[in-house]
Amino acid sequence: MEAVLIPSPIRKVLSSMQKNGVKSLLMGGQACVIYGAAEFSRDTDLALLSEQSNLSKFERAISELQAERIAVPPFEKVFLDAGLAVHFRCHDPSASGLRIDVMTKMRGLPSFELLWQRRTTRVLDAELTVDLLSLPDLVQSKKTQRDKDWPMLRRLLEADYFSTTPEQVAEEKVRFWLRELRTPELLVQVAAQYRRIAESLSEARSLIQAALARDRSAVEQGLQQEMKHEIILDREYWAPLKRQLEQLRRSLRD
Repeated sequence: MEAVLIPSPIRKVLSSMQKNGVKSLLMGGQACVIYGAAEFSRDTDLALLSEQSNLSKFERAISELQAERIAVPPFEKVFLDAGLAVHFRCHDPSASGLRIDVMTKMRGLPSFELLWQRRTTRVLDAELTVDLLSLPDLVQSKKTQRDKDWPMLRRLLEADYFSTTPEQVAEEKVRFWLRELRTPELLVQVAAQYRRIAESLSEARSLIQAALARDRSAVEQGLQQEMKHEIILDREYWAPLKRQLEQLRRSLRD
């Protein structure tokens, strides 16, 4: 595995989490960087275990980073468990201006305990080890209503496909590609190379039929339909949470 260059401010945040024993998983843009999908991100996104002892450890790390909470909601378990994100801004000179966003619950993903069981752990160097969402979980977390996430999702999956050597290709990896790839040419290629597996998944993902028929245009249409469907689901998921945030804002103004 090639070395991953992590900017110093983000290293400072990850080191603080590691030092204080915070049980967290890196996600977002920086996790994409580690998986080989190049992206520059000034933020650090973390999934946290929602246990009070762990949240207290996180608060110690945040204090060391001289980070203040920005916007609503407050850093309280009840809001995290509802699915809201809490945002911080660092003022420590080593990470000045860096934003940290934390969540404990995300749409389409299971409990933190299961995420932790199937996490990926990378040793970045002798001093820093990072736990991050598994690739399938990171892929799911990128299926949002934000336009920027869909090109990143495509690059993330392409990076996994092209970095996997023939010796590493197991059936579960092929199934993952057929379920998730968002590049028409690669879907057609994988479907042709692993036709038996593709046929077994064609009911679960209808555009695989088009990939088996080498109908690139139909594959592209299927991918657009999938994206639109996920965007609708994400908007529906966030609608009540946004209303809750607005109520919090109003209560703080009153």
